[in-house]
Amino acid sequence: MVVISEISSSTPPNYSYDVFLSFRGSDTRLGFTNHLYNALVNANIATFLDDEEIETGLSLKPELEGAIKASRAFIIVLSQNYASSTWCLNELVLILDQCQNSNHIVIPIFYHVEPTDIRKQQSSFGEAMAKHKQKMESEANAEKRSQWVQKIDVWKKALTEVADLKGEVAKGRKEADFIEEIVTNIHRRLGVLLSSPQPTLIGMGYDIEYITTWLIDGSSHTADILTISGMGGIGKTTLAKYVYRLNCGEFQKMSFIEGISRYCAREYNGLLDLQKKICGDISKPSSIQVHGDVSKYISKIENALAHRKVFLVLDDVDSLDQLVALLGKKGFHPGCKVIITTQDVSLTEKYFLDLEVQPKHTKCLLKGLNDYESLKLLSLSAFKCNNPKEGYKEVSKKLVEYCKGHPLALEVLGKALRNKDVVVWEDYIEMLVKKGPHSHIKKVFQMSLDSLEENEKKLFKHIACFFVGKDRESTETILKACEIHTVSGIMNLVDRSLLSIDRDNKLMMHQLVQETGRDMVRQESPDMPEKRSRLWCHEESLKVLKQKKGTENVQGLALDMRMLEKDKLYELETGALSKMDHLMLLQLNFVHQLLGSFKNFPQDIRWLCMHGFPLEYIPRDLQLENLVILDMSYSRLVSFDLSNSDPKGIENTQKLTGLGSIWEQVCSLCGLLELPKLENRQKLIESDSKDKPLLRSLKILNLSYSEQLRSLGGFCEFPTLERLILSNCVSLIEVCDSIKQCDELYLIDLSYCNEAGKFLRTIGKVKNVKILNLDGCNLSELPTEMSDLELPKMAKVNNIVMNPQASSSAVEEVIPRDLRSFRIYLPSSLVRLSLKDNHLSNESFPMDMSSLFMLKELCLDGNDIVSMPNCVRTLPRLEILSIDHCARLTTIEHPPRTLKELIFSVARKLGKVVFDQDMSPIKLSGAGGEGSFIEGLFKKEDMADVEKKLLHRLGWSNLDFTNIKPVAYKVEMLYEFGIFSTFYVGKKIPKWIRKRSKGPSISFTIPSFTNNIRGLNFCVMFKISWGTTTFYIHIKISNITKNRTWIYNCPVLFEHTREGKIVHLSHWMFGKNEMEVDDQITITVLDDDDDDDDDDDDDDDDDDDDGIRECGVQLMYDDGKNKMKEEEDVLGYYKSWNHVIGGDLSPFRKTTPGEYQLHKSHFLGFPTTDPEYVGTYVEGNCKHGRSSSSTSTLTPRLFLGSIAN
Repeated sequence: MVVISEISSSTPPNYSYDVFLSFRGSDTRLGFTNHLYNALVNANIATFLDDEEIETGLSLKPELEGAIKASRAFIIVLSQNYASSTWCLNELVLILDQCQNSNHIVIPIFYHVEPTDIRKQQSSFGEAMAKHKQKMESEANAEKRSQWVQKIDVWKKALTEVADLKGEVAKGRKEADFIEEIVTNIHRRLGVLLSSPQPTLIGMGYDIEYITTWLIDGSSHTADILTISGMGGIGKTTLAKYVYRLNCGEFQKMSFIEGISRYCAREYNGLLDLQKKICGDISKPSSIQVHGDVSKYISKIENALAHRKVFLVLDDVDSLDQLVALLGKKGFHPGCKVIITTQDVSLTEKYFLDLEVQPKHTKCLLKGLNDYESLKLLSLSAFKCNNPKEGYKEVSKKLVEYCKGHPLALEVLGKALRNKDVVVWEDYIEMLVKKGPHSHIKKVFQMSLDSLEENEKKLFKHIACFFVGKDRESTETILKACEIHTVSGIMNLVDRSLLSIDRDNKLMMHQLVQETGRDMVRQESPDMPEKRSRLWCHEESLKVLKQKKGTENVQGLALDMRMLEKDKLYELETGALSKMDHLMLLQLNFVHQLLGSFKNFPQDIRWLCMHGFPLEYIPRDLQLENLVILDMSYSRLVSFDLSNSDPKGIENTQKLTGLGSIWEQVCSLCGLLELPKLENRQKLIESDSKDKPLLRSLKILNLSYSEQLRSLGGFCEFPTLERLILSNCVSLIEVCDSIKQCDELYLIDLSYCNEAGKFLRTIGKVKNVKILNLDGCNLSELPTEMSDLELPKMAKVNNIVMNPQASSSAVEEVIPRDLRSFRIYLPSSLVRLSLKDNHLSNESFPMDMSSLFMLKELCLDGNDIVSMPNCVRTLPRLEILSIDHCARLTTIEHPPRTLKELIFSVARKLGKVVFDQDMSPIKLSGAGGEGSFIEGLFKKEDMADVEKKLLHRLGWSNLDFTNIKPVAYKVEMLYEFGIFSTFYVGKKIPKWIRKRSKGPSISFTIPSFTNNIRGLNFCVMFKISWGTTTFYIHIKISNITKNRTWIYNCPVLFEHTREGKIVHLSHWMFGKNEMEVDDQITITVLDDDDDDDDDDDDDDDDDDDDGIRECGVQLMYDDGKNKMKEEEDVLGYYKSWNHVIGGDLSPFRKTTPGEYQLHKSHFLGFPTTDPEYVGTYVEGNCKHGRSSSSTSTLTPRLFLGSIAN
């Protein structure tokens, strides 16, 4: 779910000031009031001071009335001579009148005066009122005298009223501390209602709530550090500013240091200046007179942080040195909160204090906006409304697609196109695509790129130009061969939010970051592409090759003819590459014809990608000794064999590479001693390749989707091969025996090679293969007949004494069934094996697979098994098992105890999953389905099948579930974590739930009762519109007294066309260990759309809005009677489960002490749910990827390994 929340200033437009200061100038103007005013302004509180805001010579009364009406709060400094000023008394009356008509804040300051003296008008106040009375009596004009009488009466009442208000007393207080307390108080009471301009925040509602909750959490005995990270322009500073202003009043001292890295780069003594700013903010004024260097100020800052509860925000930190200089290393006072914004997500992981107990680190990763939020922000920037103007919707969507959720880009481009015609928008977008990002956006990213080391800059440019969306492991192999430190470099780019790695291990980069990187290369030679280091634009690459203008500057070139005009067929010459001496990366995809010798290819090439290679045979002059990846996917190759690439030479002897084994077996059958002609022929084949392999550095060979490829050989020409990808080579029937010479080959992908069964014996000879993909290889149709030439070998393997001339059927009868299965062709070195979509039944598997003693991951997806095959239990090291989308699967029982993850589909036939009781908790993915049951973890069944005794024990016996309308297919009960729950269509919560509250939260104190608490029923009613089929509610129950919190994330599934009100009822099996008399309890429920802001709906009727309407709670007690024993037995089975309330919830413990996140995605993932959303809510986080030191996310599918593409 994506949280959408537009937050601007909550102060109405007529509030120009946060605070109006009323004071007696002669008493306090140059002292206390001046200091107070400065403190308020420094705290970003807009404050009215009469001699500052009102111009000389103007009538004061109208101006004062306007200022009072335009202020949200009032601070009245009641000093000794306050009442002697009619001006002050009139102000006081106006202020109190204003407060009677609206919700204003009034804080009287009793500045060295007694409230009693003001209330009774005695001492100086009595003297002042006496003087006013004398003026009244001396007035000759009867009308004016009458006015004086009325004013004095009003003044007295006002003085009495203000004296009765709760205020601050200055007597006996240090002025600096007193002012600090006043500012803190006013800031806290004003909260978000500060009148100075607030930014428009879209998509950050949950972030604000989360960070605010983190800030006010006082349970920690140490300081807390929160890192807000993300790419430049994503909103880190904006979010930090907003949260700071919202919460800084809760702390004794606070400081916000903005733009640290930029300031330090710009100013000579930048870091020292910032240290002085922090000292001034968090230290007493008398103690900040320090002269010296950075190290002396570190000591000063450390001292201040150690003795005060401080709220400190360090914005835009980009180095560990900056952190140490601004925070020190000696620790913080308990309750201190530090927020750090940075593009380097690893920065705070490197920051350690000189303490045994380190502060708790929390991370908040901002990932940008979704399309809805992006369109809204763009519309606000361009049209000053929430939606595009008429006629601009389509072009706005194009710009949203270009910005990819980047807030700064949306805002900058929206303002740039404000009041422009649609034609201008179209032209502007086209210019952005061709020439790169707007200069302002580019500048933001450029600062990040400038800070990279030279190795990382090269790596970044290579990835930006050629490898976005490519497999990480393959890219590392290529660029490592280019003498670039890739492993550490890629992680540094990820840490700096310039790169990301998706769940399929592909390198991803935000489009604007990628365009900025490419623009850096473009600027090397703006008008002459051939002089640049990298050519990625297909038009420019084609032009350089056709005109043969390549230079030694070119390190990489990419050309994909499919991206150009499809009706034109271009012929290129290999000689066009001859001048590119430093070319290392070359992509020539779907080139119709490539003329000339391959000897013209530069010898420095490391990556050669030629999708759609047009020749039937690989040319022998392809001799690239530095090549590490050869990718000829979608080629027209019929045979790939560099040891004999000319089909006309030696009478097609590439087809006779298996003569050696034939010779051995013929000798054993016929008694022949030698076949000299065949031996010489074989020597002739091998002679040219023994001295110097043609592709001696090749590590990855990818021939996938080469549908005409029939044979593959010549492995002696690339002895360092590590990965062989042959997926969807549907005609492949032969793999040469020489593959066994590839000792470093660890990954083979044969997925959807229909004839793979014909060469599996050969594959089985590879010594060190770790990953084997046999998806869709028709293994259930493996031939059981063995040719006559193979009979003696099979007989020897199985120690079977038999007539060598016996028929193959006779041999088959004596060979055990499991040896006739595919297991005999599988290398024992396997770690990952995928057998997906092979129509394998339970009978297809052997009884024992223990020979695969290294196997850790097994995929059986899409097969015809009805239960987990028994042989799976014989795998001694199996950790991941996938039985996904097996339509006939009904049970999974007792998987190996070594298992850490089980993946299976939402199949209605699946009835039961059973684990050994002493198994460690494992991760489950895809669990669910009608009537599914995972013993010890969760159970779901039709409510009609639930025992009445159980319903009575839960307190649900008053509900007639047979007449309740279901939300989805039927009313069901789910049990997990010690919680029973159900949901159904209903307009009201049950009548027997007596304690209720409108809205999403309820608080109460556990009352005194003679019997023990045995549970708690919680019910919530909410409205949801049709159109959404999966809905989550998140119930948070907090025992404030015991400092324990349980957060239950429960899915609600309903029909697509359903619209209405839904009731969710849950029973929590709390006992006396969780709740006792006088415990303070708070329950809050949040739904997926709780923060959504639907600006398209102008209907003000709240009843039409989706969301939580009402909630209620009912405590359940034991009645102490013997009849409860039988009912207790009903719950005994459920209480015996391990991971329930009152049992072992350690797998669900969050980093916050006493807090548990009860969600199946610790173990389960739902295929119909956004994985990122499910994973983040496991950690109590939102879509922006908020996480902590212990992170649990859904494991990606690992069975294919790392495949080059």
